[in-house]
Amino acid sequence: QTIEAINHAKAAGVPILVAINKIDKTNANPELVKQQLADNGLVIEEWGGDTIYVQISAKEKTGIPELLESVLLMAEMEELKATLSRSTAGVIIEAEMNKTRGPLATALIQIGTLKLGDTVVVGTTWGRVRAMFNDMGKRVRQAEPSTPIEILGLSSVPQVGDPLTAV
Repeated sequence: QTIEAINHAKAAGVPILVAINKIDKTNANPELVKQQLADNGLVIEEWGGDTIYVQISAKEKTGIPELLESVLLMAEMEELKATLSRSTAGVIIEAEMNKTRGPLATALIQIGTLKLGDTVVVGTTWGRVRAMFNDMGKRVRQAEPSTPIEILGLSSVPQVGDPLTAV
């Protein structure tokens, strides 16, 4: 999986940041991981390369602030910015039929800003956004890029992976 992810990122021409998890385990060997990364063309910064590398432990909650700082640093260096005014596009990451609310779809907005009242086409279904809920279940009026949002108002349940387009 790691090699496949590296190949996809290289093919897309996007920067790569590596987070090595489970460093709290007794058999963890970060040096071996660094060597394996180098063998696959990702030389970490401390070895003179340009790949940012962060050691983390989700269980022990260590390295997370450093990881977030590294993501922000990379976004600043690469001048990565979202375009809010473009046509809205996203992808469905969850979908279900709720007994009381009807078809619900959780989408990850990738481009543009989805607003309450927008008409959307999602795979083979469509609808008007009657309500949106953020990851905390709070109603919101709009969703910007990188925002997961639950959408109420579709005519039927879409498939996971379906593209979402505002029209």
